[in-house]
Parts: sequence; C-alpha cells; structure tokens
Amino acid sequence: MRRFLLVLASLAALALLLFGWGFLNARADPLVRRESLALPDWPVGAPPVRVVLFSDVHIASATMDSARLARIVGQVNALRPDLVLIAGDFASGHDSARAAEMARGLSPLAGLRTRLGVIATFGNHDHWTDPALIRRALEAAKVTVLDNQAVQRGPLAIGGAGDAYTHHQDMPALIEAMRPLTGARIVLTHSPDLAPQLPADMALLLAGHTHCGQIVLPLYGPVTHVAAPRYRCGIIHEKGRTVVVTGGLGTSTVPLRFGAPPDLWVLTLGPAPRR
Repeated sequence: MRRFLLVLASLAALALLLFGWGFLNARADPLVRRESLALPDWPVGAPPVRVVLFSDVHIASATMDSARLARIVGQVNALRPDLVLIAGDFASGHDSARAAEMARGLSPLAGLRTRLGVIATFGNHDHWTDPALIRRALEAAKVTVLDNQAVQRGPLAIGGAGDAYTHHQDMPALIEAMRPLTGARIVLTHSPDLAPQLPADMALLLAGHTHCGQIVLPLYGPVTHVAAPRYRCGIIHEKGRTVVVTGGLGTSTVPLRFGAPPDLWVLTLGPAPRR
C-alpha cells in the first residue's frame, strides 16, 4: 500500500510539473519567425514592405490578459513593421456574456505603431461570442476590420476573407472588392482551409487558427487537427500559391502548449527578382 501511494504521489507530481511547463510555454513571449517573399504584380519602383503577422489572441483567457498583450504589442513595435495583419480569434471560448470583458481586454492593440496601419479579420471564436462588440473594440483601437472586404495599403491590395471554419467566407464578394485595387494581391483570413478556393492571382494567403497544433507530442504529432494537416504550421507552397500559417499567441480548450510555441511572423514582401 505504501509503495502504491508513493507511485501515485510521484505521478501526481509529474502531472503537476508537466502542467506548469505547458502553461509557462503558453505564456511565453512569441517566437519571431522571418521570411522574405516575392510577389507578382509588385508596382515598379515600390520599396519592400515589412509585415508583422499574428493571430489567435484569445483575450481574457488563462494565457492571455491585457498585461501580456501589451507586452507583445511592445515586442511588435520593436520590429518596426510597416503594416500589422491580425488573422482573427480575438475572443476566447463561446460565451457571449463575457464579450464585454474581452472587448475591454483588447485595448492594448491601440498601441501598435505602423506606417500603413493595422488590419484584421474575424475568427471562429469572434463569431461564437459577439462579433459586433469585438469589431467596435478593434475599431476603437484603430484596427481596420475586413470581412469579405478589401483595402489598398501602399503597394499591397489586401483582401480580408471571412472565416471558412464558420462558413463566413464569401469569395464572390471578396473578388469584387479586390477588383478595383492595384498592386500585389494578398489575402488575410483566419482558417487556412480557404486556400484552394482562391483565384490564381491571389498568390499569398496569411492565416492562423491552427495554433500549429498547440500540443504536439514527440513521435505522435499534434493531438488534434482543426484544419487540413498540410496547413498546420509555417510556410506552405502549393500550386503557385504561398500560405503562411502563424501559430498564434493564445490558447484554446486547455491553457497549455507543447511543441508549438506562440509565434509571430515578420514577412518582408517585395518584387520578384528580375530575370
């Protein structure tokens, strides 16, 4: 009996240690990943644009409060971006009763400093809580929210596609919104599963949603998939298109990360090299 209790206590201690480790991983400052991407239709003479991409804030959760978000805003500003793109899921959970708390928690985003602004799209959790309230909070923080809409920012024509995971995408509306814009075309959305639906002239898709697996075990891999496995994380090249999937800042379901740290991307976008 004594040996059994000792084994039980050891297992409990190990479980507590693993939980603490995963929680600290989830609260860590995001890794900064960098890539340079050449885009077709880059306006002649336009300089490259430095874009910071992040997603999945999941505010008012165990792993994301206003203090941590403010610290990340400072980290982003230190990267001196020309443009910040946020690929959805500002909210956490499914409870619309907490939407006001979440909206207040997003106020640090007003501190982002860029030359070309801050642009965002909605994610599934935003639609599951209160998208109107989340939109007002983002607009108060001077974040432009696109939902099957498009804007021009310098040499970029940026389309913000509705979230495919909750069936809010509207490709005809997005194509129509981007039609009058000039320059290199990119699409920002939440779920990367939208990629196969994009027209050929939209060669770059920026997304989040997957948390890069959030819990990725040795030998086994990710515990769950919320998008097609090929879009789980990082940079994917397929059929002439590039998809960039960021691992996000917060967590969902459990406040833990293993093998999939929080991250953000610094993307230097510019013209294709001359032949």
